[in-house]
Amino acid sequence: MGSIRWGLAFAVVLSTIAEMASTTSAGTDPNKTVVEEVTGWLRLYSDGTVERRTPPGAEPFTAIVQPYAEPRNGVTVHDVTTASGVDVRLYLREPRRAPARRPVLVHFHGGGFCVSRPSWALYHNFYAPLVGKLDVAGIVSVFLPLAPEHRLPAAIDAGHAALLWLRDVACDKDGNDGAHLAPAVERLRDEADFSRVFLIGDSSGGNLVHLVAARAAKDGAPLHPVRLAGGVLLNPGFAREKKSRSELEKPPSLFLTEEMVDKLLLLAVPVGMNKDSPYTSPLLAAEAVAHLQMPPMLLMVAEQDLLHDPQVEYGEAMVHAGKVVETVVSRGAVAHIFYLNFFAVESDQLTAERTSELIDTIKAFINRH
Repeated sequence: MGSIRWGLAFAVVLSTIAEMASTTSAGTDPNKTVVEEVTGWLRLYSDGTVERRTPPGAEPFTAIVQPYAEPRNGVTVHDVTTASGVDVRLYLREPRRAPARRPVLVHFHGGGFCVSRPSWALYHNFYAPLVGKLDVAGIVSVFLPLAPEHRLPAAIDAGHAALLWLRDVACDKDGNDGAHLAPAVERLRDEADFSRVFLIGDSSGGNLVHLVAARAAKDGAPLHPVRLAGGVLLNPGFAREKKSRSELEKPPSLFLTEEMVDKLLLLAVPVGMNKDSPYTSPLLAAEAVAHLQMPPMLLMVAEQDLLHDPQVEYGEAMVHAGKVVETVVSRGAVAHIFYLNFFAVESDQLTAERTSELIDTIKAFINRH
């Protein structure tokens, strides 16, 4: 029950912050008012500016981890600005003398399309060691444009741009008139099997696994020699306007509350849309790809996730549409993106066991494809 207790305590903190925030003004500018707020995480002001915040107690997760070229536990981390205009963070294995080519993961972070960065400790502490645990050449984590300044499909465009950059890397260029690759990118080029690229994403990043794969399936620009071999949706952020039973009955967690589901997704979709859109609705997302050649998908669901029911609904709808989707549920008192809560993973036996099982499931899926 450790991870659930974490979440309930955090929800109380957020409620307290909401009461305090309601009595505060938007700085000293009398013409600048708060028009929308996601408690503890984000404020949207009347002049269009956005303030992203960190709730008390979440600072360890939002701490920025700087890149490092000296190996730590056999992994190096590099930030790269690509010629396609998207920034990526590379997690690479320590160089080997005669490396066999291994798969590559392209990672999309969560945050309801509105908050978080790949450089947060929340992601680093899971994805840096994951390189070795999965025995992949590297993980390419995309710095996504954030809503509401950059509403969807901006994040989809960035994810697709990362795939086009990988294509250029595989062809020994960075997309800028064949310019030489940076040393870290050269390592990726030399060790990666570009015919086995897997998309992976947490929460709303799981939605992007689906959406970017769909974009690649219908886009006219060829990705060869890059081939999408599969997608891994980790507790994706699917939801509909009509709340599911899990949203109404399951407790909030450290990283997901009912308010976050309602407000972040509304700020992320194009103006005039709501959660009943192909970006967020499990049924509409599946219907939108009915006639596309989608890669096989692994869908990971947490039993106590607020979005448990829409996630399961997505898997069922995809199978009904003729797609290959394997749904695996992490049983017990584990909630939304539990595996990223490194405090719970270290202190709670159930969370640690379910995280290990999740990693083993991802590895088996990659090995099969």
